[in-house]
Amino acid sequence: MAEQFDLIVIGAGPGGYIPALKAAGLGKKTAVIEAEYLGGTCLNKGCIPTKSLLHAGELYREMGNADRFGISGGGYSLNGEAVWNYKDRVVSELRNGISQSLKKVKIEVIKGRGKITGEKEVTVFKEGGEELVITGEKILIAAGSSPAVPPIAGAKTEGVVDSDGILNGDGTIYPRLVIIGGGVIGMEMATVYSDFGSRVTVIEAMDRILPGMDKEISQNLKMIMKKRGVEIHTSAAVKEICKTEDGLVCRFEEKGQELEITADRILISIGRKPNAEGLFSESMEPCFKKNRGYLAVDGDYETSVKGIYAIGDVIGGIQLAHVATAEGCRAVEAMFGLPFTQKLETVPSCVYTSPEIACVGMTADQAKENGIAVKTGKYIMSVNGKSVLTMQERGFIKLVAEAESKKIIGAQLMCARATDMIGELELAVNKGLTAADLAEVMMPHPTFCEGIGEAALELIEK
Repeated sequence: MAEQFDLIVIGAGPGGYIPALKAAGLGKKTAVIEAEYLGGTCLNKGCIPTKSLLHAGELYREMGNADRFGISGGGYSLNGEAVWNYKDRVVSELRNGISQSLKKVKIEVIKGRGKITGEKEVTVFKEGGEELVITGEKILIAAGSSPAVPPIAGAKTEGVVDSDGILNGDGTIYPRLVIIGGGVIGMEMATVYSDFGSRVTVIEAMDRILPGMDKEISQNLKMIMKKRGVEIHTSAAVKEICKTEDGLVCRFEEKGQELEITADRILISIGRKPNAEGLFSESMEPCFKKNRGYLAVDGDYETSVKGIYAIGDVIGGIQLAHVATAEGCRAVEAMFGLPFTQKLETVPSCVYTSPEIACVGMTADQAKENGIAVKTGKYIMSVNGKSVLTMQERGFIKLVAEAESKKIIGAQLMCARATDMIGELELAVNKGLTAADLAEVMMPHPTFCEGIGEAALELIEK
């Protein structure tokens, strides 16, 4: 007889293992099925390894600029293989931590590919052909996503990689790197490799890099990256990739002009696709969003099949680890009749370039598109004491507020520690705080967060 569980979770990323821990804490017998590694894409192929490389790259760049602080020295060098080993150690340590947390609350971890084969039934296909059938009162799909490959001629040429491929590499620092896609992944990898000394070229189809963010952020980052030697092409369409004796040639069209560039490696980072294929037997297949391949869910994250829930990248929307976690915990609360504990309407977004970028709520342009009259308050971080003494690049903190009430409805930060400060502004948006509420808070000096109070004061004065 198949082993029975209260909850079966398919996928052990942050949208799977954290909700599983929540269910186990409620006394529910829980199983987690994972085909690869605990931690999912975020820990193994995304957030954590990328940020580890960014940290190493920034340190290397700062060592090269140490003379600005009156420090001179030599004898340091870059060992790409050692950097990648450091990245792997970080991942391994965190993965072991997840394993211990799951063991502590007696969650059963099953290695294999899960497929829903009947009502409340999941078949796990293990390595070597073994199959295991288990049953669960509730099923949570947290299968995540994979890098998407665009229909570009030569996209599968040897030496052309996606984000998984470049992170799982051997630490080679390619002298010439072309990145197709100027979104978050593309710009973070451009930062990594330019810090390590590669000649980086970014090709973006939209009219600016980071097209989903505030225009001023895109413009500032483009100027900073160009100053560091990164070549950026926007409104550019890649036509073909081919291999020659000199390397990989990427041919593209920019504003009616045919161009080409040669690289030692080409990274394609144009988005991700849901891992929904093969999750269901034909008799159990739920509704999908039209022509997108994403699972359709209701407000409780339940699919059209009763008792089966889905969250994270596999349902589309904002593809971020913390969003998947919040959705998964909301689904667990819904399936077991608990009150909701976290707001999902306000989502912070972070980009770990240098300087860091963090946003929450609406930009001024988005507010105007929605018919909301707004005022903005902006503080230029070049006059901030902590920014000056640490010799930071140009940056700013911008607050967006309703024109009359001065209630904060959005914030955009581009400065050091932006990703650590955005939580305070997410709280302001969530709780409907005003610029006056922010301005009355005493900020410590000298800190980067002083800029929040200064931006709030500027907004009040308007």
